[in-house]
Amino acid sequence: MPRVLVVDDETGVRESLRMLLKDDCEVVTADSADAGLRALEEMPADCVLLDLVMPGRNGLDFLADLREQADPPPVIVLTATKTVATAVEAMKLGASDYVTKPFEVEALRIKVRQTLEHRALRREVARLTDELDERTRLGGLLGRSAAMRTVFRTIERVAQSDATVLISGESGTGKELAARAVHDLGPRARGPFVPVNCAAIPETLMESELFGHERGAFTDARERRIGKFEQATSGTLFLDEIGELAPAPQAKLLRALQERVIERVGGTQPIAVETRIIAATNRDLEEEVRQGRFREDLYYRVHVVPVELPALRDRREDVRLLAEHFLAEHVAAGSLATRFTRAALSALERHDWPGNVRELENAIERAITLASGDAIDVGDLPEALVRAGRTDALREAVGRGEVAFEEAVARFEQELLRAALDRHDWNQTRAAAALGITRRQLKLKMDKHKLGE
Repeated sequence: MPRVLVVDDETGVRESLRMLLKDDCEVVTADSADAGLRALEEMPADCVLLDLVMPGRNGLDFLADLREQADPPPVIVLTATKTVATAVEAMKLGASDYVTKPFEVEALRIKVRQTLEHRALRREVARLTDELDERTRLGGLLGRSAAMRTVFRTIERVAQSDATVLISGESGTGKELAARAVHDLGPRARGPFVPVNCAAIPETLMESELFGHERGAFTDARERRIGKFEQATSGTLFLDEIGELAPAPQAKLLRALQERVIERVGGTQPIAVETRIIAATNRDLEEEVRQGRFREDLYYRVHVVPVELPALRDRREDVRLLAEHFLAEHVAAGSLATRFTRAALSALERHDWPGNVRELENAIERAITLASGDAIDVGDLPEALVRAGRTDALREAVGRGEVAFEEAVARFEQELLRAALDRHDWNQTRAAAALGITRRQLKLKMDKHKLGE
């Protein structure tokens, strides 16, 4: 029940207000400004009904002191008609409303109810805002964009189940971080998290890696080896880049997922495994199925709960948050650079980041190394970002009339040529093909702009 404090020197007014509001609120009374302030120190109120004219310190003094509190309650001023001007002064000091004496009972009750509802709404908005601020991080994932909040919500929901999860996204988007978040937030958090990079293990070794082997199973099998499935017992097995698996390991993995039973290479006894499976891929597995490169039955086994991580270019509002996070990590490690210039942040936010968060982290590490002072500037960033910054600056200079249109076109063409040549290690044939022109046309333009001299 909300709590209302009535501050008035007249006993009759205090009692009338207590009787009027007792069914809707807990009512506490005080007969002076000082007594009212002491009452608030003992227990906060959700609303104050304040008489302005009182012996000693008056209502305006009460309001002035109340303004010093961190989260003062709303105040409805009680005033006689002849002191309305004083009520206006009270509003300037922070009072939310006023009523004149003698007050109409129902009108006052409605005003108090509306004031309490408004305060409750403000507190709920503040709570949700704080909650949203906290949700810029989930495990090792960072982001405040709508796309990442959706990812956070999905991870939190799926973590409480034992369902198989398929995490998809481009390279560098943080798929393993997402998998670890699912594991850490779930009931298996105390169990092991065992990652397997399916793209890094040769096909001939994959079966032994996943299921283990018995001594003597093959030439180099000098002792029994426990595979990843058994290592992940009571925990999570993370199959990273599952789309890279060859057909034979796919079939054996399917059997393990269907029956929850494995056999070590060279073994004859089935072994029950109790582990959660999280898979990840940067491929379009549906297309892989259509092309016959990935088993359809395995696809449906791993595609129980999909989690798709957005590319960094699709959540540019997170770039600054991530950049400052990476910078802060290196500041703690002794870096001199502690901030970004406005131009550097602008360049970071404009870039498309084909390598996603991993590319951004590498760019920040490089910039920290190159920065000569306490601030990272555009010149400290990778060349691709520097060129983009120069292009934007050129466009703005044309808009201000500082650079002629023809000169801007020439400089822009030069940047395009240089970027294509850099991207293809100055191989003119490949650079020309990328630009959609002939090698001869490229060479003429290079000569024109004195490139390669």
